[in-house]
Formats: sequence, C-alpha cells, structure tokens
Amino acid sequence: MRHYPTDLLLAVEHAERHAPEVLAEHGLTGLLNGLLNGAALTEALDELFDGLGQYPWRSLPDGDVEEFAPVGTVPLDDDEPEATLRGLLYGLATGNRVVVRTGRRDLWLAVTGLLTGADVPLPDVTVTTLDDRTAGPAFEVPPPRVRGAFPTESARQAAVLAADARAGWVGRLFTRDYLAGVSLAVARGRDAAEEPGRIGAKLRYLAGRARRTPYYRDLPPVTGRQDLVRLPILDKAALDAHAPPVSRDLSSGAAPSGEVLRSGATTGGPRYIVYSLTDWSNMVREAVPVLYGVGLEKGDRVVNALFGGSLYGGLITSSCELSRMPVEGYTTGQHITVEDVLALARNFSVNAVVGQPALILPLLREARARDESLRLEKVVYGGTAMTETDKAWLREQLGVRVISSIVAANDGAQLGYQCPGLEGTLHHLCDDYNLIEVVDDEGDPVPEGEPGHLLVTALQKFEGPLIRYRIGDVGRILPSRTCGCGISGRLLEYLGRSDGLIKVKARTVLYDEILTALSVFQVSRLQVEITSSDGTDTVIVRTESPLDLDPEKVRHLLGGEFEALSDRHAFGDGLDVFRLVVECHPEGGLPRNPVSGKVKPVIDRRVGATS
Repeated sequence: MRHYPTDLLLAVEHAERHAPEVLAEHGLTGLLNGLLNGAALTEALDELFDGLGQYPWRSLPDGDVEEFAPVGTVPLDDDEPEATLRGLLYGLATGNRVVVRTGRRDLWLAVTGLLTGADVPLPDVTVTTLDDRTAGPAFEVPPPRVRGAFPTESARQAAVLAADARAGWVGRLFTRDYLAGVSLAVARGRDAAEEPGRIGAKLRYLAGRARRTPYYRDLPPVTGRQDLVRLPILDKAALDAHAPPVSRDLSSGAAPSGEVLRSGATTGGPRYIVYSLTDWSNMVREAVPVLYGVGLEKGDRVVNALFGGSLYGGLITSSCELSRMPVEGYTTGQHITVEDVLALARNFSVNAVVGQPALILPLLREARARDESLRLEKVVYGGTAMTETDKAWLREQLGVRVISSIVAANDGAQLGYQCPGLEGTLHHLCDDYNLIEVVDDEGDPVPEGEPGHLLVTALQKFEGPLIRYRIGDVGRILPSRTCGCGISGRLLEYLGRSDGLIKVKARTVLYDEILTALSVFQVSRLQVEITSSDGTDTVIVRTESPLDLDPEKVRHLLGGEFEALSDRHAFGDGLDVFRLVVECHPEGGLPRNPVSGKVKPVIDRRVGATS
C-alpha cells in the first residue's frame, strides 16, 4: 500500500490541536516546541516534492516524469527528541516505516498516538527499546542548518522544517527515478491499482482544507471517492452568494497570496476566483502535461490568442504554462490581427495557434485569403466546440495536422483534453486535478455511459474550494480504455452547455444537432434566440459561414430536419404559434462577448424560460 504525504499533514494538524493537553498528561510539555506545525510542514513538503498534488511523481519541463519511492524502514535512535521528531516526520512523509528506539517510551507513544488519532492511513511506527537492533543501523538526523535570530521558538522550528526539506539527509529517505518518455498521464494510467488510494488521499486532504472555510466547516467525513455522493452539490447560485465580492464564506482566512481571476463574464455579474499561491502552482504544474498531451512539442512556436483582460484568466494562465515549456510563445491575446498572423508566420515561422474558434477561424480564413502560402501544423482550441467543417478547412487549406480541444471551466481550469488520436468531442479526463461526476437533474449519479450534468471537484484548489460544483455543462463518461497515445483511463464525451437545449412546440432540439446539420453550409458559428409574443414563439437562427448563404435555403433545411423547427404543429391551422427566422452572417459577424470572446449559443427571452 502506498502512503501519501498529505495524510501525514492531516495527522500533524490533528496532533497540533491536541498536543498540549496530551503531552501535559505525560509531563512532556515543551519538549517538542513548534515542530508539530502543519502550516510549516505543508510548505516544506510542497517544496520537497515540487508540489504535493502529483505525488508520487514530479512532472518535468520536457514532459517526462520522476517517480518517488520510499527506501523502506527508517530506524531512529532517540538521542535528542527534536532530531527524532524531525526524522519521524520526514520518514513518514516519504512513505517509510519508522522504528523509534528510545528510553523515553511514554513520549513517543504519546506522539504516535497523536498522529494516529487523526484516523488517516499512515506508515507503521514502532516504538521499541534502545538495544533493539533488529531494524538495522540507525538513520542519522544531523543538527539543523539554521542560523540567525528568530522572534520566537516556533519561528525557528518552522525554519528548521523548511531547511530540512532541502537537506541531504532527507534526500536519503527516498529514491527518485527518471522515467524517460513517460508522461504524467501515462504514469497515472499505469497506476490503476493504486488509483482509488491516490484519489482517496486527495479527497481527504481537500475536505480537511475545505473545513477551514465557514461554508464547509461541517463537511461530513471523507475517506475516498465512494463518499462523494454524501457531500452537498455546489451550484452557481450558492457559489455566487458565498464567494467574493459578496461573501468570504468560501475563504479560509489565510494571508492573501496567488492570483485572482474573474468569472461570470458571459452571463450575470462578475465573480472573483481566488487562487492561493499553492493553488496557482498546482494549476500550472497540471496544465503543462495537458499541453504536451494535446500535441505541443519542444521547439514549437506558439501564438497564444486566448482572451485576457477584465481579470479573465485564459490568457494569464496559458502564458504562465507556456513559459514553463521549451517552446516559443507569442502572446497576443484577443487583439491579434490578420497582419499579426501573417507577420508572425513570415518572420518567426510560427507553427501553432492556441485560441477560441470564434476568434481564430475568421482570422485564419482572412489570412489565408491574403497569403495562399500560409501554413500551420497545430491548432489547440477551447471555449466552444469546433465544427468538423472548420477542422476540414484547417487541414485542407493550412495543412494543419493536429487539431485538439481542451475543456476547461473558468472556476476550476482544465477538465479534459484531446490527444491527437481522439476525435469529435472525446477527451481524456484530468481526474487527479478535477474529478468529474455525471448526475441527473436531481443530482443522482447516472450509469456509466449515460449523459447528464457534470459535477467538478477541484482536488488541488484549496482557497475557494469547489466540491461537486455543477458547472453548467453536460456530458457522459465512457469506460476506461487504453488510447493509442498510451494513456489509460476514462474518457469524457463533452456535450456542451446545459443551456444548449432549445425547447419549442413541446419538443427539444440540441444546439449541437442544429450545428451539425448546418455543416453542409460550412457554418462555423451559430446562435439561436427564442422570443415569445402574443402566444407565438419565434426562433431566430443566426449563422456564420465563409459562404454567402441563402437564408431561405437554410430555413428549408432546418424545417425538414427538425420537427420542432418546421411549420408543422399539433394546433389548428388558424393559430400562428411558431415562426422560424434565419439570419446569415459572414465569419466574425455575430457579436462576441467583450471579455470571453464567445458567441452566446442560446438566448431564451421567454418569461420563466429554463433552457
């Protein structure tokens, strides 16, 4: 069984709360000073492993990983209590069984009792006599390499824990193997036997951190994934009511650090998304392997045309991520022009573009019209789906060989991604970062393979935690399989926004179904607006296409393809209950949201509308 350093942190925080009274019972108050310091040990272990969220791996800038493993058993001779406790904490943090040989048996039984009292999985600790040599020679814990004056003894001990994380003696507690050609996703996929324990450790730690906030103070006990269904679902209304700027109920009260992004740009007022410094580092660490997974490689020259401004996070996060990779980034944001595209292609031979289809496709079409020699190798997109018509144009006209999607949420970053071998709307999941459930309208889990609402539990975001958050998207989870890219695991079929349901004449049409039907007209963007007046529902279909479309031909196709959009209805002929209006626009002709750059897919202006 593998053990995780996050469980030790929960145990230390438990011990920290109860140490004074327990140690006082044994007449040991003051012996351990401030070493049972959960906050200091958290920072130290995060530095030691370059992020706790990826343990037992560490992703490297080139896309490969290192793997950590314990050495086995760590015998400690209790010559000095402070050194023994340092050895105990780091021995357990690295997953080792620890043997304490001591003449102060009561002390170490009390300490180990404090740790095990947290009721989380920890490696075994044996407290035995000084003359018991069955565990082998003692592991030496040298004096701490800390100098200077400290305001308090607790501050000195925190500095000791930090210094130990960089010390050679701690490095001898584990092995570090370089896995050439193995990505983080592949390593996790090969780790299927340990996956329940790995996800369980993440959930326990998330719940422990979440209980620091007023909103989640009374969160029920969590031991593993099976306990998720016992936790409340967080919807957007509750998040809006308890997150900044309205409330600090989802804040832990920790000192400010990290980055604050903005959501709510498409509908409603803004909501501010707080990432602590650790949260932000976790997000970037997890995103870099995703960018490799979608097909970016060392030496790529990448135009970053994602949206920025108004505290919107796409451009900020992607710029941080690309800066951690051996690629050249050309960050333009949404202000990129056709002239920029042509200049970057001519002067720097850019071969990849990252952006949203609503922005980059009109640009690339116009750039191609001005310069028929324009070529690209890779297009990575997010925000909205890309039609198969647009993908075909990119391949045929620009020579693009990699077209990959990343599904992300403003509140919680990446949810899934396409490797070059996945097609349509299939995506690899990022379960170790954002754990996804699929539920029905009542919030009950649906059988595997059935569509439903997506709930996201952000496993590595602790300031403003998101637990079972209903993000407003729908999809289905497909059974685990091994992909041609070498990744094993479940797949997400992303089905779009839950507001992409068009309900008229007591029937329902999916937005994506309409968009697919219009592919014969090379429609790349689509907006559907529904209004009602004097008992008549009017559906206005607005399209973008590089072709000069005839609205009547589009209307005729939609009426023939979808009963709900036809002139046929179940009422008397004298009743005018429905009208279909078609507006055909050139590419770039539909209004974009000034912050997100998206075209709102469905606008339902009927009173009480829910679609």
